[in-house]
Amino acid sequence: MNMNYGYVKVAAAVPQVQVADCFYNIEQIERLMRQAADKGVQVLVFPELCITGYTCQDLFLQDTLISNAEEALLQLVRETEDLPVLTFVGLPLRSANQLFNAAVAIQSGEIVGVVPKMYLPNYREYQEQRWFTSSERQLEDLVYIGEDPHPMHRQFIFNAEQVAVAVDICEDLWMPVPPSTSMAIAGADIVVNLSASNETIGKQAYRRQLVAQQSGRCICGYVYASSGFGESTTDLVYAGSAMIAENGVMLAESERFSLEEQLVIADIDVEYLRHDRLVKSQFSYQPKGKDAELNIHLPFDLPEYHREEANRLSRTIDPHPFVPNGFALRERCEEIFQIQTCGLAKRLKHTHAKTAVVGISGGLDSTLALLVTVRAFDLLQIPRERIIGITMPGFGTTDRTYQNAVGLIHSLGVTFREIPIREACVQHFQDIGHNPEVHDVTYENSQARERTQILMDVANQEGGLVIGTGDLSELALGWATYNGDHMSMYAVNCSIPKTLVKYLVEWVARHQMEEETRRILLDIIDTPISPELIPADEAGNIQQKTEDLVGPYELHDFFLYHFLRHGARPLKIYYLACLAFRKQYDKTTIKKWLRTFFTRFFQQQFKRSCLPDGPKVGSVSLSPRGDWRMPSDASAALWLSEIDLLIE
Repeated sequence: MNMNYGYVKVAAAVPQVQVADCFYNIEQIERLMRQAADKGVQVLVFPELCITGYTCQDLFLQDTLISNAEEALLQLVRETEDLPVLTFVGLPLRSANQLFNAAVAIQSGEIVGVVPKMYLPNYREYQEQRWFTSSERQLEDLVYIGEDPHPMHRQFIFNAEQVAVAVDICEDLWMPVPPSTSMAIAGADIVVNLSASNETIGKQAYRRQLVAQQSGRCICGYVYASSGFGESTTDLVYAGSAMIAENGVMLAESERFSLEEQLVIADIDVEYLRHDRLVKSQFSYQPKGKDAELNIHLPFDLPEYHREEANRLSRTIDPHPFVPNGFALRERCEEIFQIQTCGLAKRLKHTHAKTAVVGISGGLDSTLALLVTVRAFDLLQIPRERIIGITMPGFGTTDRTYQNAVGLIHSLGVTFREIPIREACVQHFQDIGHNPEVHDVTYENSQARERTQILMDVANQEGGLVIGTGDLSELALGWATYNGDHMSMYAVNCSIPKTLVKYLVEWVARHQMEEETRRILLDIIDTPISPELIPADEAGNIQQKTEDLVGPYELHDFFLYHFLRHGARPLKIYYLACLAFRKQYDKTTIKKWLRTFFTRFFQQQFKRSCLPDGPKVGSVSLSPRGDWRMPSDASAALWLSEIDLLIE
């Protein structure tokens, strides 16, 4: 793996231009190229016709402008011989008595290739067909710039080992099938767009949607640069819209209507894009269109920088990828709660079950399961009394969790049952010859299985369903007792990560509950996470804290997200975790729990191979029936050996 961990640093530049002043314009372009190289940019795109300016109109037919544009390009190429960044600039180019609106790729003092524009807008304020010829009518495959011929083709894909880059030019993006679509299918990871899109009311929102959606449809990075303040003339105003998107997500944007030049930088995760294309195996089978056979590959060398600041990521790594910020969190919680509710309602209706049984511990997971069950019964207009909330105090139950469990059941109007398990477990220990003073896995799991037996038998008595409480994070780590809390008749939390569970409970508390229930729920959120299978300490406090045993859930959820969603290897996950959690954990701690994650993930697959049904709510799920199919006995050796090589 290269030192950039699959990231390619890209930039969209909006230079200051003076319309028709080519040599002034290349000075501004060169300055931004040097700034970009200093920041470690590897692929850089400028606006359409940036060497002349887009709004030259009939001046495009003047030999003075055309010739000087060509000379300015050659001067720019000569003066940037020391810059390895692959740069795309625009200018009018003559070839065989035709004039093209062209994008030219330059790097290290060489012209790599020329892409002429195909779709020439000729409506409203646009009149490109008045001056330019479409690449569909291109007569020659070579264009002379100065005395040297250079390859010219409308669908070049610029190939390096680490990345492939394609070119759209402005109007291409607005077409039903942009040229970049077939080029993405042919392997292009990043699309650059040289554009000159003026401002009208509402246009930016639509333009932004186009960029994000094209990056999502093509599973690519999309780097868009449009003309800025200097282009504004006569009837048209340009605002310098520059955007960088990755697989449907906007990474970076310019400040529109700025009077200054701008350089918008982001890192595109090419490894992630290629992983998603592998996952969506139908990607390469998409209709390729009539121009698919026209894709031609040109080689280039992706720049490598050896300065630390140049290799620093330009994007923020979210330490909690399952948990969005602000209003988006509220929206996500509401949608997830609805998915859970509707999934359970369907199962209840299909089985004609009028009763649900939920074991309530006073912890987060069982609390969320009970809230979902209550909402499903309300939706189906079944009295809440038909929900049986059972608290089953054991050897490790503390007064705080017990009181919260009892209070929650009563405050929600659910039928309350208390069935202590201590005596049953003591009898069981005698039956199997286990010393109850030995607090080992037998001691702990016997309690979990006793509780599950109670729930299942009560469900049989009442003709109901046992509602599972285990969450996605526990499934990933195998932190569940096989044939204990591992099993239920419908598992409503099975694709909810632990870091999100508390936000869901808090959202329900603050938006759907009365004061007494809200108070209990907020206290449950503040209670340490524990299975409570080991007796409390002398003060009656929880002694067995899950995160002390298996590690912080925020780390494990981070590992899980990047491993499953992005297909990232341990080396990259470690690198990203060190960036995301640099203020919370040192590298030794991250490495320790990363090894724990992969060890347990591989060892515990057998528990996931026989999971009960449950609603899928996000892009990361471990259901053996769809999202994650893994041999129960696969070796973790390759992953663990990579972790052992990590330098702390």
